[in-house]
Amino acid sequence: MIELTNIEKRFGDAVILKNISLRFPEGSVTALVGPSGGGKSTLLRCINLLELPSAGAVRIGDDRIEFVPERKVPWQAIQKIRRQTGMVFQNFQLFPHRTALENVMEGLVTVLKWPREKAQARAMELLTKVGMAHKTDAWPATLSGGQQQRVAIARALAPSPQVLLCDEPTSALDPELSAEVVEVLGKLAREGTTMVMATHDLRLASRIANHVVFLEAGEVVESGSAEAIFNAPKHERTRRFVSSINAAQTL
Repeated sequence: MIELTNIEKRFGDAVILKNISLRFPEGSVTALVGPSGGGKSTLLRCINLLELPSAGAVRIGDDRIEFVPERKVPWQAIQKIRRQTGMVFQNFQLFPHRTALENVMEGLVTVLKWPREKAQARAMELLTKVGMAHKTDAWPATLSGGQQQRVAIARALAPSPQVLLCDEPTSALDPELSAEVVEVLGKLAREGTTMVMATHDLRLASRIANHVVFLEAGEVVESGSAEAIFNAPKHERTRRFVSSINAAQTL
């Protein structure tokens, strides 16, 4: 489903991602974990080209783009990749002047040019799916953080993307509200939604992900099944990271 080949990302002289090659099979749920500044969010944003790689290739389904320094990529090619992804941000990014229902409808109406009746039906279907059907007319400011994130997940799912990308989906939430979002993401995982998430929350990762990639300083240190990475990591750096996060989350 998703293939990254020799991805490099530079900001000026700073190399943020170094020669990363990964594959994410259809129906899989992959967690990108590691210390802050390790490149998790940048890698996630390179998948849907919110950040354009400096070098390497990105493939989603049958669409592939190769990035070469000093060579411009056609906008149409970028859009073909982006349209296959849905993005959930850590700070929700809902439109404050739109109700929950209108937030989910917005992209369908303005970007995909769906008739309003069709977009409304799709939005209601998804708000029901994430447990927010009772808040269709609510403004974002009146919703809790967990509720806002559930609306954001519904919005990301609206155009039926091939893959759902989640950037720290629970980091802005307290444990109780985080549990609401974890439940929704878990439900999507059980339904076979392909997901890639960058997260510091190892409880989220261990509950939902079946594959884990540990990144540090822009490089893949270790990758494998969630059970292997969290219970028997091979690399000493991975062991120290998992132990430190587990200790912090039990306090």
